[in-house]
Amino acid sequence: MLPEARLQEIVFPDHTNHLGTLFGGQALAWMDKAAFIVASRHSRKTVVTARSERVDFCHPVRKGQLVELVARLVSVGRSSMQVDVELIAEDPLSGERQLCTTGRFVMIALDDGGHPAQVPALPT
Repeated sequence: MLPEARLQEIVFPDHTNHLGTLFGGQALAWMDKAAFIVASRHSRKTVVTARSERVDFCHPVRKGQLVELVARLVSVGRSSMQVDVELIAEDPLSGERQLCTTGRFVMIALDDGGHPAQVPALPT
């Protein structure tokens, strides 16, 4: 099983735009945080975001919904780690869930001097 991290959030009014839906920037921040956690746990090093790729906003997330972020480490290089992140919205009353946003984040492990550091291979 690939290393993963799961986070939960709730969408409050200050997270939304004039339409009452989650700001895209807030979604990206939560996704980046989830990617950071799984990459940090895997590498046990300081981690920074190098790139976000192919972020797809498929469905809006509404004020009052619960959000689950699932980050999975899908590949590693020498110092880089690719993390796929899903943002799933849930209606807290009905329990209905919907995949709303997906993205890939490239994280880099750093040594104490701030230089790229080698990371372990994915578990087999």
